Amino acid sequence: MAEQPVTSLVLVGVGGQGVLLASEIAARAAIAAGFDVKTNEVHGMAQRGGSVIAQVRYGSRVWSPLVEPGTARVLGALESIEALRYHQLLAPDGLAVVSSQVIVPATVSSGQAAYPADAQARLQRVFPRLVYADAVAEARALGDHRAVNLLLLGAMSTALELPMDAWEKAIVQSVKAGHLDLNLRAFRRGRELP
Repeated sequence: MAEQPVTSLVLVGVGGQGVLLASEIAARAAIAAGFDVKTNEVHGMAQRGGSVIAQVRYGSRVWSPLVEPGTARVLGALESIEALRYHQLLAPDGLAVVSSQVIVPATVSSGQAAYPADAQARLQRVFPRLVYADAVAEARALGDHRAVNLLLLGAMSTALELPMDAWEKAIVQSVKAGHLDLNLRAFRRGRELP
């Protein structure tokens, strides 16, 4: 394989949305395609709906798992405000794939902050290349709203050069057999969103 520069992707959401599973699949797909891979995840208070971020970097040789601001090729967000929280990581020409799902954080439910009513407009201002979709409804139409993470990952995959067989191998390795068909369909449906 010829020398390949490092490609970075970022997944964000809140606890329980499947950010970590999606990042595991992305890392495994990159490994299956023959790349060196480094990952990083932060999920403080994730079980209570706290912010979760996972970073995946792959290339011929990767020295750090941390994505520098302005360098990610693609950012996937399972919750709108989480996309805004981490928008600075995306490259100026990068692709943002954002679910329109709103999950009210504890600071809002406790009255300490307000959820922005203009979240979509803010996303459009910070992301020149934005796919903004009701991914939960798309996943629900496939049979289960919990497949939303694979749906977003499918959309993100269109901005990455990893082959489809590497993605499918990674999904098979990462998802329980009973949920495999749904997750493969969600991933393929996601590839149709951009």
